[in-house]
Amino acid sequence: MSGNNTDVFQSAKEILMNGRERWDQDAACGIAVSLRGVCNRFGDRVVHENLDLDIRQGEILGLIGESGSGKSVLLRSILGLRPPDAGRVVIMGLDMNKAGEKEKNAARRRWGVLFQDGALFSSLSVEDNAAFPLREFTRLSPPLQREIAHLKLFLAGLPASAYGKFPGELSGGMRKRAGLARALVMDPDILFLDEPTAGLDPLSAAAFDRLILTLRADLRLTVCLVTHDLDTLYTVCDRVAVLAGKRICATGDIASLTRLDHPWIQEYFNGPRGRAASASAARGRLSDQEARRDRVPAVAGG
Repeated sequence: MSGNNTDVFQSAKEILMNGRERWDQDAACGIAVSLRGVCNRFGDRVVHENLDLDIRQGEILGLIGESGSGKSVLLRSILGLRPPDAGRVVIMGLDMNKAGEKEKNAARRRWGVLFQDGALFSSLSVEDNAAFPLREFTRLSPPLQREIAHLKLFLAGLPASAYGKFPGELSGGMRKRAGLARALVMDPDILFLDEPTAGLDPLSAAAFDRLILTLRADLRLTVCLVTHDLDTLYTVCDRVAVLAGKRICATGDIASLTRLDHPWIQEYFNGPRGRAASASAARGRLSDQEARRDRVPAVAGG
C-alpha cells in the first residue's frame, strides 16, 4: 500500500471509529457482553431459561455444550439475529433491548462474525467478499475499500493470489480465512466465531488457532467462539462457558472446570479425547518454554 494514503487511511479510521468513544466509557467496567435472564423458546420447547453470561473485554471465551443445547441459538441472540424471548443483552454498555434502531446499527459495526465455513457470497470474489461491509456501511472510496480489504486478507493469512478467486475455488481453510478477513474489515472490538476449526485438517486447525491468538494480541480483540474442538479450547481460550440444563452452568479456565463434579463436564474434559488434547497442550507449552530458554543467553553468576 502506498505511503501517500496516510491521510486517507486516517479519515477511514475516523469513519469506522465514529461514535465508539461514548460506548467505551459506558463499558469501563471491563465487560464486553452481558446477558441476564435470557430465555429462548421454540413453541413449547424451552432452549434457554434465565441464562446469565459475561464476556470480559480482551478475553477469548469458548462456549461449549452438548449437541442441541442451543449454542448457536445463543450466539444468534447476542447478535440480534434472533432476539431472546426474555432477558437483557448488553453489548459494550448498550442495552440492545432499549436501544433505538440507529444505536443498534452503530453497535453492529463494533463486532465481526465468522459463520461456519465462512458463509461467503459465492458470486463475489474473495476481495469483494472482504470489502462488502465497507461498501454497504461506509462512504469510503472503492480504491480505499479495496486497500483495506487487502490488508485484512493479509492479516487473515491469505496470499495475494487468492484475492481474485471465488469461494468455490478455495479450500475450506482458505474460505474460513476469507470469512475472517470480512469479519475484521470494519475494525471490530468483538469477534464472534461459530465453529471456526470445524472441517479443517489438524494442521490447518492448529494454524487457525495460532492466527486467532495473534489477531487478539495485535488488534486487542475480545473473542467469543462456539466450538467442539478440544485442541482449540486448550490452545486459545482464557475461559470456557459450559451450556447445560438451559443455562450457563459453569464458567472458568479449563483447570478449574475439570475439578467440578458435573457429569457432562467430567466426560467432556476427562474422556479419551479430552485427555489427549490436554497432553498435547502440555507438550506445546513445554516446547514454547524450551524455545524461549534457547533464545535467552545464559548469564554467569548471581
